[in-house]
Amino acid sequence: MAVSLATISGLYQNLGPRPPPLEGAQEARWIASSNSWIDRKACKWFGVCGASHLSRKGWTSKISNEIEARKQGLLGGDPNEDEIDLSDFWTSGKSRPEDWSQDERVLREIPKFVFEYAPLVHLYSGEQFWPCDIAEHLLHTRPYRNYTPIYGEPSHNLTDLDSLNKYGRWTYLQSVDNVEDRPHWLGGEQNIPSTPHSGDGDDDENHWPGRKLPENELPNHGANETWYDVGIGDTEDKGGVRPLPADIPVAIPIDGEEGEQLVHSRRKRSRDWRMDRKTAGGRSDAPAVLVVVDKGNNVTDAFWFYFYSYNLGNVVLNVRFGNHVGDWEHSVIRFQNGEPKAIFWSEHNLGQAYTYDAAEKIAKRPVGYIATGTHAMYASPGAHPYVLPWGLLHDQTDRGPLWDPLLNTHAYTYDYLNDTLRASTRTPLAPTNWFYFAGHWGDKFYPLSDPRQYRFAGQYHYVTGPLGPRFKNLGRQRVCQGNMECRIRNWIGPGGARRWEGLDDGDEVSEKDVKEGRVEPENET
Repeated sequence: MAVSLATISGLYQNLGPRPPPLEGAQEARWIASSNSWIDRKACKWFGVCGASHLSRKGWTSKISNEIEARKQGLLGGDPNEDEIDLSDFWTSGKSRPEDWSQDERVLREIPKFVFEYAPLVHLYSGEQFWPCDIAEHLLHTRPYRNYTPIYGEPSHNLTDLDSLNKYGRWTYLQSVDNVEDRPHWLGGEQNIPSTPHSGDGDDDENHWPGRKLPENELPNHGANETWYDVGIGDTEDKGGVRPLPADIPVAIPIDGEEGEQLVHSRRKRSRDWRMDRKTAGGRSDAPAVLVVVDKGNNVTDAFWFYFYSYNLGNVVLNVRFGNHVGDWEHSVIRFQNGEPKAIFWSEHNLGQAYTYDAAEKIAKRPVGYIATGTHAMYASPGAHPYVLPWGLLHDQTDRGPLWDPLLNTHAYTYDYLNDTLRASTRTPLAPTNWFYFAGHWGDKFYPLSDPRQYRFAGQYHYVTGPLGPRFKNLGRQRVCQGNMECRIRNWIGPGGARRWEGLDDGDEVSEKDVKEGRVEPENET
């Protein structure tokens, strides 16, 4: 174990990313939370924090008892979960469709092509933490301000969650259960996409693997296309936003209906999730959220959001990093004049964009792959290394259950200039208040005194839960999430190959780098 920790420390210090902004800003206070002088000094001097927690026995029950005591005080007389119909929360919006004017209906209308090209996604066959319903997530979390529970607040739901903004940006929806005990709601097993009914058609005719375009078909990675850069700027540059408490950022830049059409999929290669060749993608009881944004110039961005109650971090040399409660991931399809041009898959704090023509498809719907545990999204199955060389840190995807988000989606339109979310004509009773919640959808990163926590070379076992869809740069000019150069690939490499962050643009690239998928070939045709 000592060798592993030393190796991890060296790799991360030389090649790894910086600590998350929130965690890094509270460094001194976090270290001081430990009651152990030795632990505090080892953390400060050597970057090894909470090593003793790795071998401690019996701490799970201790934490569970402490949380249970808080749980009794927080939950009060909540109704039995078995008696709750989660779908009721999703039809509790305050809008009255019968009162909409014709102009208002136009603002709420989602173009038909958005649904025609809705993405399909493969979950990992061995996944432990499946898609979840945010309505259920709220039943098992309670608001905290930093590490202090906010007492006196009633249970919040999708229609009043934004009322917590009065406590400022440091509000967290913290689990009332010890997540290390793996309560059932955390895993979302009940939301595994169902085995679909048989459809008609020939798999070989309906599945398109995508094609690699000649370099000159997409000059400068799309930068010369009229749909590449649209709108007035990224979300943080817009004005006229809904007023919030002064310490809540409007947006945080990060670089990082029921459908009627059946689609046909290829035979699944996972031994656990084999399906007939003539089947449709399955429905999950966990709803996806569709947010459609008109960017002008006949350009439309369709954001598909996927929520999970838990993110299980990856393992490096038998040590796990990056767990957190709550997990929002998304994909974006950019259209111009009703035609899909590019698709973006979110991946940790970054992501990757591809031309629509290059994407794998079932019929004409693009196909993505969701990594086990982290739920990062990729354009192909296989291993996807990131941050560290030699594949030490990587995501894993395969052709597990095929999820069709279109079969259970709550659809909205969003005016990012005025920060206005509207329930669409597709799901007119969907609530909108939850969207404006400015806090985090999970626990704050645990203090060093918490036996569940440790950190090596700036990487935490538990990090802070994410902000919601409103903070994913919905007003982005380019289809990529961040404000950096947006490189749109016109090919999908083996295992979704991508340049790992340890390799700078000026570094020499060897044949081996290309072969092992750490960097894409230049000007390959």
